[in-house]
Amino acid sequence: MTTVSERISQSAFDGSRLRVVLLLDLYDGAQKQFLEAYEHMRNHVASVPGHISDQLCQSIENPSQWLITSEWESAPPFLAWVNSEAHVETVQPLHHCVRDTRSLRFSVLRETGQAFSAAPQALLKGGLQASPRVGDGVVRHALTFTVRPGSEKTVAKILAGYTSPAARVDDHTRLRRTSLFMQGNRIVRAIEVQGDLMAALRHVARQPEVRAVEEAINPYLEQDRDLDDSNSARLFFTRAALPAVHHVSADGPADDEVNRHALFYRAKPDCGLAVARLLSRQDEAAAENPAGPIVSSTVFHRDDIVVRLIDVSGPLDDHPSLALGVQGRRKAAVLARLLADGESLARGTEAALARHLTGADMQLITDRTAPPES
Repeated sequence: MTTVSERISQSAFDGSRLRVVLLLDLYDGAQKQFLEAYEHMRNHVASVPGHISDQLCQSIENPSQWLITSEWESAPPFLAWVNSEAHVETVQPLHHCVRDTRSLRFSVLRETGQAFSAAPQALLKGGLQASPRVGDGVVRHALTFTVRPGSEKTVAKILAGYTSPAARVDDHTRLRRTSLFMQGNRIVRAIEVQGDLMAALRHVARQPEVRAVEEAINPYLEQDRDLDDSNSARLFFTRAALPAVHHVSADGPADDEVNRHALFYRAKPDCGLAVARLLSRQDEAAAENPAGPIVSSTVFHRDDIVVRLIDVSGPLDDHPSLALGVQGRRKAAVLARLLADGESLARGTEAALARHLTGADMQLITDRTAPPES
């Protein structure tokens, strides 16, 4: 049987079908309005590339509880759709009917009535995940947004000076780490959660120290938002979401100093997915070398924005090609063709890679790890 390396705990690029489950709790009396909005949305989703089917279900116990399940050829077309502005506009009418939602995404591993095949063609269109992934119980997510040019220093000072919220969310969920980076006027906030991501995000949003920071940076955001307006806040955080599409951990030396970096890859229009896929494949190969400097790598992708969060043993610039996520001139040339600012990479020299690495390395604003539970 074909197996996937246990070092890869998350991947959107294994070619397997995707099952999406959306749990909804409707406002009292909103069922008819919701059904009309769903019919409008369903007609749009049916024409999205990669979409196979969907089902709408209503609870037989509580008529306010609904379930939407959809099936996709693989994760990338779904992520492209759910992170698009067209999706934001399509689902907007649903928000007036829904009190609460929760979205869950699963790769299809086995299926009743279908014999499993580990052959390569099984991982093409409509395939099954080859083998279960072994995770570490950590969910990784990021947000990205821009601030008004000229406000960068002010915003960085606000973000660096906040008081960390309590790490414990409940008996099963805990905040593990928050890392904030800036490049130009773009902010990237990466978080690691042990347990339930949505429970952790709601917990953080309710903390007064976090709310104070969010209110303080509001005047400097390029996209206006009103945190007292649930629809405005939802739209902002929907557009800011930067999903993790791949995570791999290596068996590198644990006793060396490990530094965290975020590298920003400015993809050409419609090339973001290809950049994310290339970096993920390169990190998979690099993880097979236990003496390599990359301890772990998480690739985040949305539209033409790709961010690669790496934990590196030793200085970042000791191994420019590995740090950038490309090994060899051929891979550097491929990445160069996909990036809006990749001309110098085409040379493939260590000097060219080092210069691009310096430009891609985002400024660290703050990196906070929760203390272990006593």
